[in-house]
Amino acid sequence: MSMFTTLYDAHLTISGHDITWREIIGNGFGLASAIGGMRRRVWAWPVGIVGNVLLFTVFVFTAADGEHSGPLYGQAARQVFFILVSVYGWWRWHRNRRTGSGGPAVVPRWATGTERLAYVVGGLAAVGLCFVVFREVGAGWPAPTWYYWADSWIFVGSMLATYAMARGWVDFWLIWIAVDLVGVPELLHFKFYPSAVLYGIYGVFVIWGFFTWLRVARTEVEPIGSAAPRPDEVPA
Repeated sequence: MSMFTTLYDAHLTISGHDITWREIIGNGFGLASAIGGMRRRVWAWPVGIVGNVLLFTVFVFTAADGEHSGPLYGQAARQVFFILVSVYGWWRWHRNRRTGSGGPAVVPRWATGTERLAYVVGGLAAVGLCFVVFREVGAGWPAPTWYYWADSWIFVGSMLATYAMARGWVDFWLIWIAVDLVGVPELLHFKFYPSAVLYGIYGVFVIWGFFTWLRVARTEVEPIGSAAPRPDEVPA
């Protein structure tokens, strides 16, 4: 138990700030998962799950300590939903590989108009609901209103992006950009510096990933915006 506690509490001190190795390593797994996702590899999902577990312990157990100025409910809760959605993505991509010829696990395409309308309307409603829930949960902590809106969008936007990735929608990269534009300033404000730095790197990487998937979508499937291919038409 003592060894577990030592490993759990292991940290670096940079400019007077304690940064746990759990946060550093968890974000490293997250970056590896993003690279695997861009390359359309099934292993991206289990690697991402490991990172989610580590980051959950970071946000849920250190959010209220003296190093950080407030709890990050959305950041902590979204790790749980990341795991759930990642299990779905892992299953979906693995199924595609099993029924295909051993190539990439998904063929990127834009979401159809109906699919896009559904996730935009559903996402806006979910952000409003999360705002109310997070504000009630954090009633004892005098947080500014912007914090609850920001955390709600980070939470919902992350879920939308992960689900869109599982479906192979090019849209997921654009959703991630919108999440990072809010997430990086929030993490800096609450002194989660490794996560903030990595999210900044994500921002550059996501732009690269977007153009990579966009190019593939134009060459491997029907013209952008066309209806989704049937499961039996999707190559591995």
